[in-house]
Amino acid sequence: MTLPKFIVTLDGTFRLGMVNQHKHLLKRGDQCIGGGYYHFDFVSNRILLDRESYDFGRPKWHLLETLKVPSTYRGMRIVYSYDNGFHDDFNVSEELNIEYYD
Repeated sequence: MTLPKFIVTLDGTFRLGMVNQHKHLLKRGDQCIGGGYYHFDFVSNRILLDRESYDFGRPKWHLLETLKVPSTYRGMRIVYSYDNGFHDDFNVSEELNIEYYD
């Protein structure tokens, strides 16, 4: 069953899609530093990220300064929710530099 999943690679690439497993989003040479699930909130123009990849765990945002986001999502804010009661939501768009790619 395909689900809306995302990954983040060590070089800062943010990749998302409808896949069975997070590893299906990897390209040759990628080093994954976490992933999870996403959904779009079009009313507030956000990409909401949550949960974690079974294989790769939660995104390790602290390893990144810049996140490379597909240009399709230019202008959308990205927020990761830990949903664990211990961490506040991580406002990716404010905490990291966002670089868009085609």
